[in-house]
Amino acid sequence: MSADPWPTAYRSIWISDVHLGTKGCNADLLLNFLRTIQCEYLYLVGDIVDGWQLRRTRFWPQAHNDVVQKLLRKGRKGTRIVYVPGNHDEFARDFVGNSFGAVEVVEEAIHRTADGRRLLVVHGDAFDGVIRCARWLAVLGDHAYTLALLVNRWFNRVRSWLGYPYWSLSAYLKLKVKNAVRYIGDYEAAVVEAARSRHVDGVVCGHIHHAELREGGDCLYANCGDWVESFTALAEHADGRLEILHWKDFAGAPDDEPAADR
Repeated sequence: MSADPWPTAYRSIWISDVHLGTKGCNADLLLNFLRTIQCEYLYLVGDIVDGWQLRRTRFWPQAHNDVVQKLLRKGRKGTRIVYVPGNHDEFARDFVGNSFGAVEVVEEAIHRTADGRRLLVVHGDAFDGVIRCARWLAVLGDHAYTLALLVNRWFNRVRSWLGYPYWSLSAYLKLKVKNAVRYIGDYEAAVVEAARSRHVDGVVCGHIHHAELREGGDCLYANCGDWVESFTALAEHADGRLEILHWKDFAGAPDDEPAADR
């Protein structure tokens, strides 16, 4: 656990790519995060529930239900919760314009920071060429990613036995494989260009499971990351300053393997 005290009060928090309903979801870590932080605005930036996986197999342990209940309790206690569905929870797009308890379901949102900046909030799948043009390839990629997570769990069990810390195979592959690096770059460029066309100051998205915050230039780019491997969130402080929170740096997790396997 970090030696420095972790701030618990923020103006806004953005989380994405939780993938409730899958074995890769680290619901216990997310629940710990949600119990620790307080915020005025909480944005759920898509792929919160994995409808693709739930259609293939039923997996919904109590920890996943606890996350949902905790979100609803935060809403009842005054946090404004805005849900922007993604491609894995696209079923929720049928309910855009409706509210469930304190949870507002929207296609996209505009968030105004405390220092006056306007940020477009989208999941980001609309800017993914694979999703737009070859959905079957996206489904195939999802299967491959699930397999990589399975291999990763066994790989990290061996590392744990040998006394080594947790290491993400899929994250390493995404950053080292040339095509994956180009894909991430193309995606970020497309999202930023869409924000520029909307005449806003920046964009907050998810989708590619790669947390990033770039504030230089004429358009801010922020990606929340995910709660499958990186356990990250985007946070806005009271003065409008933005920061990527790496929860594993605070919580010391995962303990050599994902929470779903503990």
